[in-house]
Amino acid sequence: MTMDYRIAQKVIHWLMAFIIMLDLFIAQKFADFMEVADRLESRGDHASLGTILAVLLIIRIILRFKYSAPPLPASMPPWQMTAAKLGHGLMYFAMLGLVSTGLISALNTTDPVMIFQAVTLHIGNLEEDQFQFVRQFHELFTYLMMALIGIHIVAAGYHLLIAKDHSTQRMLKFWRSQSD
Repeated sequence: MTMDYRIAQKVIHWLMAFIIMLDLFIAQKFADFMEVADRLESRGDHASLGTILAVLLIIRIILRFKYSAPPLPASMPPWQMTAAKLGHGLMYFAMLGLVSTGLISALNTTDPVMIFQAVTLHIGNLEEDQFQFVRQFHELFTYLMMALIGIHIVAAGYHLLIAKDHSTQRMLKFWRSQSD
């Protein structure tokens, strides 16, 4: 019997994947001209999704420590095992970086950010140059996350369609077969 991820780990993985993609789509709109009201609403949507991601990330990390991850297939070359571990570590690093720099930014914007159209985030203690410094890291983590998502999708496709080593199926399959 091969070890599998827990269903909760799979659900959180796919929820986070969907929300991250949606949040990246919302964030890319900021580069375009927007009316102030639209920008504030989009920032609120972006921050609300970021808040959901932060909670899911905390749960995901707890589950990862509690249940760990299934071992990589023995047939996988050592360089791929190293790349998989490095890639997943970098994804966690980028997610933590995005959440923390996003929160710092939201708390220190000139115009307060409303999450869930109910809670105002604002303390406004950063000077403009400090705020821009944090924003640069938020943008850097955004680009890193997009690159890592692309690499992750390509690697998952490779393992599903070419290597056929069942490593990708462990995250796709939400049921147990009779032989498991």
